[in-house]
Amino acid sequence: MPIKYDKLFELLKEKGWNTTRIRKEGLIGQGTLTNLRNGTGGLDHKTIARICKVLNCQPGDIMEYEED
Repeated sequence: MPIKYDKLFELLKEKGWNTTRIRKEGLIGQGTLTNLRNGTGGLDHKTIARICKVLNCQPGDIMEYEED
């Protein structure tokens, strides 16, 4: 998949978010979180907007394009 979310996981860790908190506060659903980690899924624009609001960041801070 050409969109990579490694930057998202780095930013979450940097800001003190762990898997439990992500699920508890409903930032990202468990299935989506698993798919992102496995590189098999993506985020819709509403989820991207919510993440950017909560983490006070821009979309480019959480994802990047890489050619296959």
